[in-house]
Amino acid sequence: MDTDGMNGGHGRSQGHGGHGAPPETAAGPHVPHPAGPLPSLPPRPTRAPLLPPPPAHAPGATPGTPAADGIAGPVGNPFTTWLRTPRPETEPGYWRLGHTPVAPKAAGTVRSQLVRVVVSFLVFFVCWQAFREGKLPFLGAPLYYFTPDSWWEGAAVRTAVDHRGLAAVEFYELLGTVGLFLGFAKLGGWRTAFDDLIAARGPWYRAAGAAAAAFVTFLLIQNQVLTVYPLAFGHLPYKELTGLAGALVIYLVYTLIYLPLVPVFARLGGWTALLATLRTPARPADAPPSLIEGGPDDPVAWPQLRAAGMAESAERLASEAAAGRMNDVDHVRIRRAWDSVLVDPLRRTAFAKAVRDQGAAACGHPSGARDLPVRAARHDLVVAQVRLGSVTDAEPNPHERRGTGFALDPGVLGTSMLAVGPSGAGKTGRLVRPVVESLMLQALAGEAAVIVVAAAGTHLGPDDAYDIVVRLGDPSSVHDLDLYGGATDPDEAASLLAEAFVGDIPGIDVRRSATALAQLLGPFRVTYGRFPTVPELRELLEGLPSARGALRQALESADHQTMLRELDARIRQSGVQGDPGPALADRVALLDRPAFQGFFDTTGSGRPFSLRALEHPIRVRVDLPERAHADASRLLARLLLAQFNGSAAARGDRSLFAFLALDDASHTLTPETVRGVQRLRSANAGVLLNLRTLDDVPEPLRTPLLGSVGCRVAFSGVTTWDGKWFADAWGTELVETRDVTSRTVYADQPMTRFIHSVRKLITGKAVTTDAVTVRQVERERWSASALANTVPPGHAVLSLTSVRGERVAPLLVRFGE
Repeated sequence: MDTDGMNGGHGRSQGHGGHGAPPETAAGPHVPHPAGPLPSLPPRPTRAPLLPPPPAHAPGATPGTPAADGIAGPVGNPFTTWLRTPRPETEPGYWRLGHTPVAPKAAGTVRSQLVRVVVSFLVFFVCWQAFREGKLPFLGAPLYYFTPDSWWEGAAVRTAVDHRGLAAVEFYELLGTVGLFLGFAKLGGWRTAFDDLIAARGPWYRAAGAAAAAFVTFLLIQNQVLTVYPLAFGHLPYKELTGLAGALVIYLVYTLIYLPLVPVFARLGGWTALLATLRTPARPADAPPSLIEGGPDDPVAWPQLRAAGMAESAERLASEAAAGRMNDVDHVRIRRAWDSVLVDPLRRTAFAKAVRDQGAAACGHPSGARDLPVRAARHDLVVAQVRLGSVTDAEPNPHERRGTGFALDPGVLGTSMLAVGPSGAGKTGRLVRPVVESLMLQALAGEAAVIVVAAAGTHLGPDDAYDIVVRLGDPSSVHDLDLYGGATDPDEAASLLAEAFVGDIPGIDVRRSATALAQLLGPFRVTYGRFPTVPELRELLEGLPSARGALRQALESADHQTMLRELDARIRQSGVQGDPGPALADRVALLDRPAFQGFFDTTGSGRPFSLRALEHPIRVRVDLPERAHADASRLLARLLLAQFNGSAAARGDRSLFAFLALDDASHTLTPETVRGVQRLRSANAGVLLNLRTLDDVPEPLRTPLLGSVGCRVAFSGVTTWDGKWFADAWGTELVETRDVTSRTVYADQPMTRFIHSVRKLITGKAVTTDAVTVRQVERERWSASALANTVPPGHAVLSLTSVRGERVAPLLVRFGE
């Protein structure tokens, strides 16, 4: 290698000539170093550029030839892609489909990070310059200790005898530079600052930042500031080569110099992942980040069936999925059917036959439907989630939850939910409909039973999405409602009716009302084999002689002495002080209207729906005539809530998740129903209660109501009065506060007082000093004022509790994202 004009190294000599042979030294004979402390490295002289400029283009290549564009093929159809998407275990409320945990919040602010990086870089630069110039003592010791003495000459100042020493010095420089760089990068947190300040802005910022660092490194190498090559390259006679051979050698040298830098900066900038995204077809911004590799655990291949020796069924289902004939409902429905086979092996043969004959349509829902006519929200049936929106970047939200998807599932809905917000806040469209839609999909998959109670005309999906639609007060309604909830015991039916009829009236004992009703329902059922219709029940409660006389005569004819005593007791209590009969008769009269003629039939001529059907995967919507019969609608809502509480708890098979959604729960809640809601979580059931304001709930019930539900939602627009109840329910948390106190500085010296006077004259402010006090105090998670004034439209503050007891602090959520 030609050493004329070479960069001076640690102890490098100048004036070497020749190519390939060891250069002669001009410094005299070699003198071994004396014993004692090892000397430091000598100053580094400058030298001319080492490498010649590269050729204009590669030999034999035609300039301007475009590269071949590689286009990645499709991973699979949308269903298989969705099915293979990872769903990591997370806390309640996370949208798990393709979820990537948020990096922990960096300690310190942006300013402190920048100061740390700049200071550490300046110290690194000074130490590196001193190291290159040989001004740091004892740093040359390892170089001289691990190399032969014959490579060096001089005592106090070591110089290289030939190219071997020069190559060792350059290699040692390289190691020292890398060591200093890595040490100060770790000390100054350079990678953390790069990730927080540049890479966090997006993949393009990360790639551009790494490219800028690569370009600076390239300039440093080209200007011979960084030594990244051994001196042996300089003794190759490539300068004397011309034509193709010289160009090839030059390209080889450049490749050996720059190629090791490419993977370093490519990994730093994520270039490979960025190029992969450019080569593949575009996908939505919120698409899952990665896919599970196919293999033994590929869910598309049904490994659980293969492990059980049912390879034929697994192949049939896998082919259905690959051909696009299977959807998410089919997959979950068949998976649940297979779980039932594991519980009862006698079903194995029937399951295999159904899969062989029907494929993806096997084990279908009784309605024959395999999907809803329309979907208004994003669902992930594998984990039974529905996405409501995303957690905002607002300050009250924890750092790890910001920007993440927010979703609900039966694991949190099983603790019941209370939503409060004014009309127009989006309770129905942004909360009730997505939740109901998710549970209807789960019902089609055989995992849930859902009942929706809303005013007629509420947009909660088309009629085709439901198995039963009960339109109370509409003559065209095909189905009717069982007023007694499918009960056969008079006492049970009486307790349900009493709760619905007079549970909201202060001063009336519900138990006494239930007794009064049972004293009429029992004799009537024994006599006629059924419960009375609404007109018959009204006549009995009003004490009409004809009605009670006919019932008494029938009992006497059949010699039912026990029931005669019940009827006589009701007759004796009629008209006494505190008799609930008149109040019950007034409430029954709300249902004994021409609009409800033919409804609540007990004679068997209609098609009544009973909440005893919760043991089946059923989808039901009950339309209430709220516009024309508001009081009757509230009574019926109370009745349905009471019947749901009783039926859900009395189910023999609780494997299905039962859910009741009340789009308007105003004046619906009673002390007994609130206690019943709290017991639902142990029965694999839950309710959703929508309220315009907590004023629609009696004040003594507000605290028990907020305590009985595990999920609380405060929509934008709530009043400070409502916000106060939520703030008390959510409690307080410890926060760190900083109090800054400014104190005027009084100077003792005349010159100091003069300087302070001049400063005050110029700035207009007295000279002060700040005293900072840091302490921890308890503050409300969300104050009533913040809930009423800072929640933007289209947002809500939600807190969750799972049936396993996991709690999620209130989060500000933006719906629809």
